[in-house]
Amino acid sequence: MVLNKLQETVTYIRTKTSAKPKVGVVLGSGLGAFVKDVQIECTLPYKDIPHFSPPTVEGHSGNLIFGKIDNQSIAILQGRNHYYEGHSMESVVFPTRTLAMLGIETLILTNSAGGFGENMQAGDFMIIEDHINLMGTNPLMGPNIKELGPRFPDMTEAYDKRLISMMENLLLKQGTRFHKGVYCGVSGPTYETPSEVRYLKLIGGKAVGMSTVPETIAANHLGLRVAALSCITNLAAGVSTQKLSHSEVTETANRVESQFCSFLREFIPQI
Repeated sequence: MVLNKLQETVTYIRTKTSAKPKVGVVLGSGLGAFVKDVQIECTLPYKDIPHFSPPTVEGHSGNLIFGKIDNQSIAILQGRNHYYEGHSMESVVFPTRTLAMLGIETLILTNSAGGFGENMQAGDFMIIEDHINLMGTNPLMGPNIKELGPRFPDMTEAYDKRLISMMENLLLKQGTRFHKGVYCGVSGPTYETPSEVRYLKLIGGKAVGMSTVPETIAANHLGLRVAALSCITNLAAGVSTQKLSHSEVTETANRVESQFCSFLREFIPQI
């Protein structure tokens, strides 16, 4: 039973920290360095937390970190699990639900994505305005857990408009190259074919990745506000002139690390 598991997890975490985070942050591939900017109060490796699974993908450390940025109390998921790793959707969104039960009201999701929007370059950022779920499944399938949210959650504003506006203003102020657009969530683990990328363009997407959509759905079900930022770590197949590799993803993420960290450092206290 999901609720029982969540209760066990929260009870364990409460024996380690009394932190009351208001903001949750999920750090995507190669973006884990942000924790250096945080006044850390407690670090819990996923492997020690009941019902958490350590990530298997390079660039995902696998720690739950509690701390502060200025006076804003935050919980950071340093790395995530993906559906393509063989996890159930329940496992993929379990950390999101855990943060909600610990009291967060806002969830900031970050990811590395392949870009195919107009004038996109590797190293740009994209504010996610909306998503298209092409994963072939949904984390809310099965009996509804009414304690977590309604049977049919509204997704009209899956990504909070006020937070999108705040992100846009801050990135403009910082002089960072960015785009706004629709993120297409696919299951992976293969990168997309050039034909698939043409299709994603046709249906209105600007970037594609293998995460974020399940967490956004679970967060909306729970009534959380969501903001999401993609680091465009590579141009998608058919747009890029070279073959795609995960090392390219982590290299680009490392290159824009300081911009990414300075954005989060300034954005989080404004929430």
